[in-house]
Amino acid sequence: MSLSVSVWITLAITLIASGFFLRIFIIFHDCCHHSFFKSRKANELVGIVTGILTFFPYHQWKYEHSVHHATSSNLTKRGTGDMWTLTVSEYQNLSAIRRMRYRLYRNPFVMFGLGPLQLFLIEYRFNRKGAGRKERLNTYLTNLVLAATTAILCLTLGWRGVLLVEGPILYISGVVGIWLFYVQHQFEDTYFEEADKWDYVSAALQGSSYYKLPKLLQWVTGNIGFHHIHHLGPRVPNYNLQRVHDSYPALQNVPSVGVFSSLRSLRYRLWDEGNKKFVRFRDIRKVKSVT
Repeated sequence: MSLSVSVWITLAITLIASGFFLRIFIIFHDCCHHSFFKSRKANELVGIVTGILTFFPYHQWKYEHSVHHATSSNLTKRGTGDMWTLTVSEYQNLSAIRRMRYRLYRNPFVMFGLGPLQLFLIEYRFNRKGAGRKERLNTYLTNLVLAATTAILCLTLGWRGVLLVEGPILYISGVVGIWLFYVQHQFEDTYFEEADKWDYVSAALQGSSYYKLPKLLQWVTGNIGFHHIHHLGPRVPNYNLQRVHDSYPALQNVPSVGVFSSLRSLRYRLWDEGNKKFVRFRDIRKVKSVT
């Protein structure tokens, strides 16, 4: 209806709708942890439905996210459900082409500009290698329902209307979602260790950020800013994260990131194992020129 008045009004409404999209994703996320409801069946049913609403196949995303929780900040077990992060030595040993690929991947314009398109249209439209029958069928079902729903909407409302409404909602929420996932582990005082030194509690409390957000944004993102608590206890539902945080002083004494300070994380490119910190590409060149 708003398109008949102005496309700008439509875009303003899609911005609000993107916030609710993120809220639905948080419910989906909690269902993947079997934490939103007490009933396992309820979590799975609502998880499948909210997965379709947010364009993610429930079983595939659940598997990858479980691996992420089990291996977060573990340098030996990277590659599933996490951001592509290399150490300085790994980057220096890459071929020129692989270095270019990594630099493109870590470029904010690529990560946040093309990332949502790759996420919604490519990555989760196909089954991962080694997926079981139940997982494969769930991915096929999700794709089928999405294709049928999109076709019906285009036939009844017109492809232009669907593109100008659903397109911005997916894109905006995708950008915010990727940003949240990025800043939750790619921050200044984070934690990375090899498997023999890696510790689950340290990875949760030091390697996952406490992202302090204004109350409205905290509500929109389902308290996921209390990410250190979520990694420490994945079965704590989003609606109890702040209560846990407020109840235990020890959980408040962790690395915190604010809205403006979090923007500094955009500079981080590589993990310096020797100094235990993120560095920029230019920092490597400086070291080389000195030596």
